[in-house]
Amino acid sequence: MTVHFIGAGPGAPDLITVRGRDLIARCPVCLYAGSLVPQALLAHCPPGARIVDTAPMALDEIVAECVRATAAGHDVARLHSGELSVWSAMGEQLRRLAAEGIAYSVTPGVPSFAAAAAALGQELTLPEVAQTVVLTRTSGRASSMPDGETLAAYAATGATLAIHLSIHALDKVVAELLPFYGADCPVAIVYRASWPDERIIRGTLASVAADVAKQPIERTALILVGKVLSARDFRDSALYDAAYQRRFRGRT
Repeated sequence: MTVHFIGAGPGAPDLITVRGRDLIARCPVCLYAGSLVPQALLAHCPPGARIVDTAPMALDEIVAECVRATAAGHDVARLHSGELSVWSAMGEQLRRLAAEGIAYSVTPGVPSFAAAAAALGQELTLPEVAQTVVLTRTSGRASSMPDGETLAAYAATGATLAIHLSIHALDKVVAELLPFYGADCPVAIVYRASWPDERIIRGTLASVAADVAKQPIERTALILVGKVLSARDFRDSALYDAAYQRRFRGRT
């Protein structure tokens, strides 16, 4: 028996992979993070499935559900919001399942930063403007940042920053980034990307805190910072340059 960890995507129920949807449909047990996983995804569960909202549960309780299900000969669909490779709390569950001798699989999901970029109609890397995207966060009640992983360290590179789980610390984020990007650097805040109540606030490092104060956001928002957000005169990529010969173009 297997516990299938499935990235449920950023919010819109149709932003789940076909593999993830099919795994939900064939598992008689579904554990889902009810605080952020859309209820519509539960419609894929088979008739009579045991469906458990893990939002109020502790790790021991979640693992106990997996142990109980696999002992009964049932596969489990374990639904997490977004993408499992970052900030999913999957690692500690995998460690516990391995200790229990329970098999697991991992199916990736659409990450929130990708959904936010889509909402903005924006590429986060542009030729000679920025070729790196940093996914990071600030310290919070649940987890502090390791030494060396600071906004200042990443800002010094000039990369596009996708700052997660930090809307509560927006003033601190702005203060740390201003010396590196400047007051006129564009910022976009995307609240609940791909959900029906999605909201976008665009501004600069100088204005964004005041802009957000007018329509407060407490959680589930991504802060994007970088020159790519306003760049319009960037060089065309060589990828589609008629003079650029590459393996698949076949020009002579």
